[in-house]
Amino acid sequence: MFCIKFVLVYKNTTKIHNMLTIYGIPACNTMKKAFDYLNEKEIPFTFHNYKKSGIDAAQLQYFIDQLGEEIVLNKQGSTYRQLSDEEKTNLNIFSFLQEKTSAIKRPIFVLNNRCFAGFKPEELDIWLNN
Repeated sequence: MFCIKFVLVYKNTTKIHNMLTIYGIPACNTMKKAFDYLNEKEIPFTFHNYKKSGIDAAQLQYFIDQLGEEIVLNKQGSTYRQLSDEEKTNLNIFSFLQEKTSAIKRPIFVLNNRCFAGFKPEELDIWLNN
């Protein structure tokens, strides 16, 4: 069990961020690590749950424009790996990701019109502070 908390102000820091949004699904272990990381650092965020809210075409296109299809498409996940070789070859990535949001890389962070995909704490620290 994990808890998503929303912190309204930073404590013990002088740097103030606009609100961070994290996109993903709550049952993902990587997402749980990301939530824990943000909560431990008392970084305020909102959470967009693909399972409840899906993803609109404009947001998905924004991720692809910012990060590239190869990063946004989670090829390590079972949703993609279950496709046949022929399906992978003929895949319309945009349509596939709109329909199968569990195939979108998790998490995707958005802050100040910038995107960061995946959860690597050291890299995320740098990204958050730029």
